[in-house]
Amino acid sequence: MASNSFGLIYRFTSFGESHGDCLGVILDGVPSNFPLDLTKIQADLDRRKPGQNKLMSQRKEDDDFELVSGYFEGKTTGTPLTFLVRNKDQKSRSYTDIVNLYRPGHADYTYHKKYKNYNPYGGGRSSARETLARVIAGSVAKQFLETFNISIEAQLTQVGDIKGSVDLMHEEILRVKKLGNSIGGKIEVRAKNIPVGVGEPIYEKLDARLAYAFMSINAVKAVEIGDGVEVVTKMGSENNDVIRKDGRFESNHSGGILGGISTGQDLLASVSIKPTPSIFVTQDTINKNNEEVQFDLKGRHDPCVALRAPVIIEAMMAQVVFDLMLLDGSFFS
Repeated sequence: MASNSFGLIYRFTSFGESHGDCLGVILDGVPSNFPLDLTKIQADLDRRKPGQNKLMSQRKEDDDFELVSGYFEGKTTGTPLTFLVRNKDQKSRSYTDIVNLYRPGHADYTYHKKYKNYNPYGGGRSSARETLARVIAGSVAKQFLETFNISIEAQLTQVGDIKGSVDLMHEEILRVKKLGNSIGGKIEVRAKNIPVGVGEPIYEKLDARLAYAFMSINAVKAVEIGDGVEVVTKMGSENNDVIRKDGRFESNHSGGILGGISTGQDLLASVSIKPTPSIFVTQDTINKNNEEVQFDLKGRHDPCVALRAPVIIEAMMAQVVFDLMLLDGSFFS
């Protein structure tokens, strides 16, 4: 299986499966002699982990990490940082009856057809549990970006047709959970204090790398930069961001990116996440013998996987921004 790495200069490689012994990540291209705060990494992992409340999967994982290389006396050494996170609450027996089925909405069908042999328990390599590696990589990148006063924050802004109100969104998640079903959501992310000049023409554009990064996350089905799909309803005079002589923009329809390069405005993006495909409703599918069957799912699953996604979205934006700043070279000269 190829393509388990992401990034150009600051590059991470994730490994492990949902129900394997552990998952982990190797970070390459990390500058040396940096005072890395490990508590911040754990805090981000805690934001992502399951079992925190009744809105999430009840799988109980501490998601405590082991740092096994690239760190000495509180600072990075410049060699690869390697993190391990042990799986402690996997229940593979919940999947015993369905390992020979192709679950609708999951990667079972494509993984089996492509690889023939794969670990199907808990989704294996295609599980959202892989995203803890991204959170670690992004949390490290965030700490480097903090030296430039760059901050990144994402939040859930929509669940189904419900927008804005956190309480109403949570009520909607609980409603569909009681039905044994799931629902999608939208995440909006903003990066502040981005300097002018991040991103490279033509094929390493900042917006192209962000779209690639976000679309690589499990269950993401759409990415919008700035006004996104709303630009089709606008005229050029409405969509253009007027610039004043002090470098100030009067609006930010572009999402802080022109020609693939940051303008110095806030980076703005939104990410749409599909409903969790694991639902407790009788479904039709086929098995590996190409027979049509019905099945009922067991296990512990998120009724709205978007609820735990903001920290993952932040992580991927941080990784892209940091990577492109390193690629430019002038930011760290």
